[in-house]
Amino acid sequence: MTKLFVPGRLCLFGEHTDWAGHYRTMNADILPGAAIVTGIEQGIYAEVEKSPVFEMTSEAPEIKDMWQDFSCMMNDVELKRIAKSGSFFSYCAGVASYMLEWYKVGGVRIHLTGMTLPIKSGLSSSAAICVLVARAFNILYSLNLNTMGEMNIAYLGELRTASRCGRLDQACAFGVKPCLMTFDGDEVGVTSLNVKKPLHWVFGDLVAHKDTIRILADLNKSYPFASTDGDRMLHEALGECNRDIVQRAVRYIAEGEVEKLGQLMTEAEELFDRQIAPMSPALWSPKLHHFLNDPEVKRLTYGGKGVGSHGDGSVQFLARDAESQTRLVDYLNGQGLRVWSFTIQPVHTVRRAIIPVAGFGTRLYPATQVLKKDFFPIPCADGVVRPVILILLEELIKSGIEDVCLVLGSEEERILYAQFFEQALDEEHLQKLSPQAREYSNRILDIGKHLHYVYQHDKRGFGHAVYQAAEFAGNEPVLLLLGDTLYRSNCGKTCTLQLIEEYERYNKLTVSIHPIPLQEVSRYGVFSGVWEDKDHTILNVSVMVEKPKLSYAEEYLAVQEQDGSKGYYSVFGQYILTQDVFEQLADDIRAADAEGDMSREIELTTALEAVRKRKGMVGVRINGEMFDMGNPAALRNTVVRFSE
Repeated sequence: MTKLFVPGRLCLFGEHTDWAGHYRTMNADILPGAAIVTGIEQGIYAEVEKSPVFEMTSEAPEIKDMWQDFSCMMNDVELKRIAKSGSFFSYCAGVASYMLEWYKVGGVRIHLTGMTLPIKSGLSSSAAICVLVARAFNILYSLNLNTMGEMNIAYLGELRTASRCGRLDQACAFGVKPCLMTFDGDEVGVTSLNVKKPLHWVFGDLVAHKDTIRILADLNKSYPFASTDGDRMLHEALGECNRDIVQRAVRYIAEGEVEKLGQLMTEAEELFDRQIAPMSPALWSPKLHHFLNDPEVKRLTYGGKGVGSHGDGSVQFLARDAESQTRLVDYLNGQGLRVWSFTIQPVHTVRRAIIPVAGFGTRLYPATQVLKKDFFPIPCADGVVRPVILILLEELIKSGIEDVCLVLGSEEERILYAQFFEQALDEEHLQKLSPQAREYSNRILDIGKHLHYVYQHDKRGFGHAVYQAAEFAGNEPVLLLLGDTLYRSNCGKTCTLQLIEEYERYNKLTVSIHPIPLQEVSRYGVFSGVWEDKDHTILNVSVMVEKPKLSYAEEYLAVQEQDGSKGYYSVFGQYILTQDVFEQLADDIRAADAEGDMSREIELTTALEAVRKRKGMVGVRINGEMFDMGNPAALRNTVVRFSE
């Protein structure tokens, strides 16, 4: 049984620009649409499994009064008939019929365990259930669809019903985070946004009348070509003016300018009232404006605006802080509205890193009898010879890492690191150094102030070594580097910073990846999946296999490249681990201990795969090179090439 959660979605800025941008297929003078859409905390919880039929059941208490279990055969005619029926299950049947027609799948059973998402309140509950159905088929039948593919199928499935949803509705597929969506003709783009500070949102159903069909019919009369002054004002509002507002909103969200973001909401509503609302009598919204101008509401918020197609449907506000958010919810509920709150949390910047260096280095014996392999000297491009560990730590400091935990094999090993990173050179040696080298010796001591140490006394595998730093990681995401691998960027950002920036966009378990020849797959852990972006840098990982056979990798693990060829990808040596990984490692260790199997190796790969199945995994193709020095040939190559 697989557990799924799909949130509702709220359009923060850029309403109506999804269908307006679609008209670029007929009028190239129309600017692409742009909207900021976010998933919210409220959503649909479900357990899914394969079934001979398509069926939906529920134990969700929130909808028990309106729910009846549903089941039908996976038959194209029957599914399309239900899709046109107008029932709650029409959306689900629409998606199922699309899946059957194009992917020849069997059935699924979807059991709803929770439904915190209000229905018919502007939060796209219909889109959420469509995404849920698409994702269930995708996961259960290993269709290898990326998030955009799930989103598109949810949209096309909903179009098979009587509904006429917009292209931004299915943004809930991207989870509880804000995204910038662009609409250029038939092309839809989605980019996750960075969030610096918490954004305390309040959303309210005005419990009034809104005629969405009339609104859309009236506004569409002005497209694709503007023939009146009103048409031209509408095109300008949904084009140039909207582009400016959305660009500023993206900047304010990234920079934490919360007050300016709230003021921008008010500015966007004023633009709507001035240039869009006059085009439809159905956009007259006295109740909306009553609450936008309410003195108590203004005291608790930085700004507010309408939602979706506008009119007297729903309203949203950006509260000043968490306390104001709570008080605003209470106040609006007291005024007869149906109100929900949600908070867009900042992505945690990665501040900590782990480097396991507990291994003996058997393949580099006998050198490792007298010198740990992370202290092997490496000539660098600037002419300085540095130990491996210093090169790694300098990369981390450049990337904004504040604290580093080294996983050692014993307390005795700690002496070597203390001598290098904590003890100043004696005066005799300092006098022999150049002024630049003396300054560098102080820099090494500064790096030592960032170091922490834990110990792996029992050698029970790489995952066990990583778990020793669980307390150091706390509840924050943490970067993991291999202690016998060096990295060199091919661009202005370190390899580590490239990885961190993508984690901050996707906020889930993240691994760095790089292409490897098919002939070498049996030496590595291999990742497969589908690309999330046009540049083929972000891989939605659907499977990972440790050291697969060549024939298996060729048949099942190939990744489609831009030119149509097959690519194969392995880890680049850097990971960003979430708390879920440490919890999984703890479970794996407890299970081995309970069985009395103290010799079982606790593998990191096993824990990563378990977390991937539950929460997903992102692979980031790094623009750089990796230099392994774990064996004599690799060490020789690193010494020769790293300084180039």
